[in-house]
Amino acid sequence: MNTHLNRGIRELIDNSQNIILVAHIRPDGDCIGSVLGMGLSLISLGKQVQIVLRDGIPGSFRHLPGSELVTRKANTPYDLSIVLDSSDLSRIGGVLNGDMPGINIDHHITNLNFAKINFVDPQCVATAELLAKYMGEWGLAIDDRVAANLLNGIISDTIGFRTSNVTPSTLRLVAELMEKGAHLDDLYFRALVQRSFNAASLWGKGLSNIKKEGRLVYSTLSLKDRKQANYTGNDDADLINVLSSIEDFDISIIFVQQSAGRVKVSWRAKAGWNVSQIALQFGGGGHPAAAGVEIEGAMEDVMQKVLKATKAAHMQQGSILDISQEGMYPPLTDLGTD
Repeated sequence: MNTHLNRGIRELIDNSQNIILVAHIRPDGDCIGSVLGMGLSLISLGKQVQIVLRDGIPGSFRHLPGSELVTRKANTPYDLSIVLDSSDLSRIGGVLNGDMPGINIDHHITNLNFAKINFVDPQCVATAELLAKYMGEWGLAIDDRVAANLLNGIISDTIGFRTSNVTPSTLRLVAELMEKGAHLDDLYFRALVQRSFNAASLWGKGLSNIKKEGRLVYSTLSLKDRKQANYTGNDDADLINVLSSIEDFDISIIFVQQSAGRVKVSWRAKAGWNVSQIALQFGGGGHPAAAGVEIEGAMEDVMQKVLKATKAAHMQQGSILDISQEGMYPPLTDLGTD
């Protein structure tokens, strides 16, 4: 990575005393691990740090060191803002009131480079991996608490080192974080295995709604489903990763109703397929293997549009890969969600 960028980031940190760290709405393990890891390291330097996540921290990540420091809005003035793990400013939920951030640190290939300094490395499996690689060059130390958060981010975004972009370098970084005191077994279990009863109930709703069309598998979670499961989050409780494990399908999608007129869409793709450009068509983003977006509209209308776009992209990519897709998809039918 460009030494000029590293030098610029270090200078901004050295010359700032009041720093705000921000990341995306509906925070996942990489988002949370990144802001907490960097935040704790900045605090150890004597900086005044605000860690702001508009949606707070889900209960499943409140065991992480520093989680008690997170607030939902900025409470004091700051002289440096750092946005992590967010491909564009709309993803942070208005926390910075539209102001240009000082530093943008991310690994999403669809990042819009919206800050004064943009440190974006799509080769990293997680923003937490990027931090683990470069924090030393910014004058930031990694102790056992920071290491735990960064390892949590890597575990979460690679779904337990199962994504195709995991490299030997990634695993060497993991070993270094373990040597600094991070406990792989506990972090892995809490991030990927342990689920609340209500989350498991939500999975039941989603699995009962599962459908397939050609090489696509998808499901829905309506407001009614979440209410019946007594699930208070507005996400899918990582059900998308269950769908993506089903054999004989290239792409999996989950539609999560946020309100009567808004739907969250998440895609996952097997190796060789790219869903980030599909999400980009609807104003979202992500990675080739994992992407998402929120779309205005009724559930049925959003599903029709997204499935049509996904099938078109799948057909196009299949022809490039010399895979016959002829006659794969039946007409769209039976898209009810209640």
